[in-house]
Amino acid sequence: MTHTIDAATLAHLQTWQGNSEVLEDLITPAPLRALSATLDRDDPLPVSGTALPPLWHWLFFLPHHRQSEIGADGHAKRGGFLPPVPLPRRMWAGGRLRWHAPLQVGDVVKRVSTIESVTHKSGRTGDLLFVLVKHEVHNLQGLCLTEEHDIVYRPAAQPSDPVPAPVAAPKKATWQRDITPDDVLLFRYSALTFNGHRIHYDRKYVTDVEGYPGLIVHGPLIATLLVDLLCRHTDRPIRSFEFKALRPTFECADQRMLRVCGEPDANGSSIRLWAQDHDGWLTMQATAELG
Repeated sequence: MTHTIDAATLAHLQTWQGNSEVLEDLITPAPLRALSATLDRDDPLPVSGTALPPLWHWLFFLPHHRQSEIGADGHAKRGGFLPPVPLPRRMWAGGRLRWHAPLQVGDVVKRVSTIESVTHKSGRTGDLLFVLVKHEVHNLQGLCLTEEHDIVYRPAAQPSDPVPAPVAAPKKATWQRDITPDDVLLFRYSALTFNGHRIHYDRKYVTDVEGYPGLIVHGPLIATLLVDLLCRHTDRPIRSFEFKALRPTFECADQRMLRVCGEPDANGSSIRLWAQDHDGWLTMQATAELG
């Protein structure tokens, strides 16, 4: 079935602009222990007052839709807070984050989310629909984190679709780390973030229905690995971070690796980060600004 975004459909979807939702949570130590193990870190056990590492807030404010509310792709059925976009493929395309104050284990937290914009573009393979969601995370002392989250919806893959030319990753990297993105790593991250999206664990679905060659590594997981690389090399606080997914990264096969890389500027305050696949193609690019 072919889905298109005509003017009437776009106007309807844009009525979701301004929609807001508020979620509350408590930062507990168990998810931190689990993500630390998943990232192969040897961290001290988190206790009350332990600082939440950058991007680990994605372990909280998780969607808890009832099983009857789940769609064919493993996400919640379209509609509700997010607009009911008729395009079948949904991806986390990137984001921009700024930290204002630390989050800690034991904090009672609130996230206010607002749909800032719904925009349409025509790509090489058809319609693209972009939804920009702004999140503001507060603890009892006030605003701690502002995040802009880019979601892209795409049409189903077709055999005739043009293949975009890949971009070679930079050759120079002061820091780098190789990771094996196998199906166990993908499963653990999906479980930690209560992410039912089948592209990350259901190989038959992702190949037969969405037309990809294999399981897809979560964009937020790659972004987390980039920030984790940075945190392994400096104790300076991260003030801002922005990232953009350029090319899907697939689970490893035949011991293929995902490589995360970093290159600080001359004074070490701005860090260029990127991820590349086993062929050396750029899959994600990012920038972090340090305090």
